[in-house]
Amino acid sequence: MELALYCPDCGYYDREEDIVGRGGDYFTSVSVGPLFGELLAFQFAEWLQGGARGARPGDRVGEGMEVMRIVEAGAHGGDLARDILAWLWEHRPGLFDRVEYWIIEPSEARQARQKRKLAELGNKVRWVRELASLTERAFPAAGVSPPVGLRGIVFANELLDAMPVHRLGWDAKARAWFEWGVTCEAGRLAWIQIKDEGTRAGGRQPSAPLSSSQLQMPVQSGLLEVLPEGFTTEVSPAADQWWREAAKALEWGRLITIDYGLTGEEFLVPERKEGTLRGYHHHQLARDVLANPGRQDITAQVNFTGIRAAGESAGLRTNAFLTQAQFLTRIAARTWNDEGSFGKWTPARTRQFQTLTHPEHLGRSFRVLVQERSSPSVPEH
Repeated sequence: MELALYCPDCGYYDREEDIVGRGGDYFTSVSVGPLFGELLAFQFAEWLQGGARGARPGDRVGEGMEVMRIVEAGAHGGDLARDILAWLWEHRPGLFDRVEYWIIEPSEARQARQKRKLAELGNKVRWVRELASLTERAFPAAGVSPPVGLRGIVFANELLDAMPVHRLGWDAKARAWFEWGVTCEAGRLAWIQIKDEGTRAGGRQPSAPLSSSQLQMPVQSGLLEVLPEGFTTEVSPAADQWWREAAKALEWGRLITIDYGLTGEEFLVPERKEGTLRGYHHHQLARDVLANPGRQDITAQVNFTGIRAAGESAGLRTNAFLTQAQFLTRIAARTWNDEGSFGKWTPARTRQFQTLTHPEHLGRSFRVLVQERSSPSVPEH
């Protein structure tokens, strides 16, 4: 999955052609229009202005207050960064001047495309290849160990669902989970069960299979008694690890993800006996995720129970776990009575809002997790 999506030579996300929108393979909230970024910018401004040291909720950021960061992980084509910063520049110019916008992007090809898209913003946007660089290079603190952490907002929109997963199957007779690997048969990729012995005839084991302890999935008492033979699901240690590292890097502020996902319990239901791993090509569901590697999107539902626990284990407090419709509606409601603070609700904005929040469009499919580490100057509430 990692090779098919992220290989610099042939990975899906390093392709030059546009893969998002009407002419691509799938739609995103960003491709609906700028409103998604504008509502996020409004919310980010409230959080940053309320959490700035020496500030009270609602204060404008004034002289002597620290520079704050907005960090976007997985910025795709750069459109969301442009929409957020354009709104801040127009409606919160004081905050715009004090915000640094960082993009975490390991791909040189995607960085180049993002830089072309955001060239007019000059040095307002900066890039790093990995999360750790934000504390190691971006915020040096002479004589301080560990380095100064992130202060502000770290967010990801449709990132975790594209992180590599392990695909598991249930052996009802042995009452045990096994892992599916990938092999090559007659010139085509195919699934193969990873054996316990560590080797198999005709080839070697895939690299880095799950350990025995990782295969022991926590499930409700009695559920394993009714799971059918071959029931399939996925786990993503990569997503949990990334979220945990982001949480540890956050000195104060919010960590947010907006993504397709389920709670842990929702994975293990009869209608998901084939798992959630899917491919998308020209807006059509492709159930054979091994076909056309590098030419179709591959995604799996995010386990929000897992990443929520990862953040809380690093000391974050969960503020909200909502559908996208609930999250955006709460933000929008604060603008409807005060258009001066947000901008006029034009017919175009209203249409975008309906698409972003309607349960048959994007409102229910996406969920939002918000976790926080409070600033020392702002009491818990």
